[in-house]
Amino acid sequence: MRALVVGRYGPPNVFELQQAPDLQPKAGEVLIRVKAIGVNFADLLQRMGVYPGTPKPPFIPGIEIAGVVEKVAEGAKPGEGEALRAGDAVVALTQFNAYAEWASVPAGRVFRLPPGIPFEDAAAIPVNYLTAYHAMFTMGNLQPGNRILIHGAGGGVGIAAVQLARVRELVIFGTAGSAKQAYLRKIGVHHAIDYTSSDFVEAVRKHAPDGIEMVMDAIGGKSFARSYQCLGPTGRLVLYGFSAGAGTGVARSWLASLKARLQTPRFDPVKLMGENIAVIGVRLTKLLSRPALLRGELAEIFRLYGERKIKPVISRVFPLEQAAEAHQYIHDRKNIGKVVLVVK
Repeated sequence: MRALVVGRYGPPNVFELQQAPDLQPKAGEVLIRVKAIGVNFADLLQRMGVYPGTPKPPFIPGIEIAGVVEKVAEGAKPGEGEALRAGDAVVALTQFNAYAEWASVPAGRVFRLPPGIPFEDAAAIPVNYLTAYHAMFTMGNLQPGNRILIHGAGGGVGIAAVQLARVRELVIFGTAGSAKQAYLRKIGVHHAIDYTSSDFVEAVRKHAPDGIEMVMDAIGGKSFARSYQCLGPTGRLVLYGFSAGAGTGVARSWLASLKARLQTPRFDPVKLMGENIAVIGVRLTKLLSRPALLRGELAEIFRLYGERKIKPVISRVFPLEQAAEAHQYIHDRKNIGKVVLVVK
């Protein structure tokens, strides 16, 4: 099979298109013919060697695929519902090994697709929408009328969070660069904030002097401390990424990582208790041991998709062979929404 391999940590041009050995699913696994691959910021961090748990090169990156079941090995049970069969359309969370024509995935991480969802849309759903849904409603218990600040509201998780917030009738604050301000207003952000020219804490406090109920922050470093300042009593700070630790370049930066770590606040439990504030960490790959939880959340997301209340925004589609170009496109902050690879 063809696969995009990271031969060494570094910029996008480290990708190598190689012929990898054909896969045979182990007991409990499902062999999937890959049709589309969701490109996530985590993939960029894997390529750079800064994502937790990234193997040493050479390895195949990527955590999210959509495709067709080719073979179900003995003992492969999806956890709930009807057993998977060859020919089923599915999405899967791979943890690694997504950038290839085939993937062999533990059955608990494979989810049957409802009819009518194209593979490109399907590949853009699990990571973004599960991250947002889990943070906002499972961990965050947001209610209609609550106020939320979504950093990077024009990105993949950001747009998913905005759409879900609209469904639950939340008041939405969103940050993005100047080029994306009109788009944020178009998709329903009530208070669009240009982080390049405005102080987002001041912008939030102007409209919510008492503080808001949630901030979703994947930036890290000093941003965590600033986001905390936006919260009022019962506020939740959701930390689901650490992009500041990767720096602004396309290769690993130890200096940027160290600087971001030093700028990261230390949250005092006594202070959190006194202010009635919660700090919530969300990392989707650490939920893979809870397949029933993910299955339930994804079922609700698919239901909302079927009712046309949510839909992934796909910025651009690249063929698998152009994974390097896809990564550079995200590094250059050109994407509004999701970037997807397709396998021909």
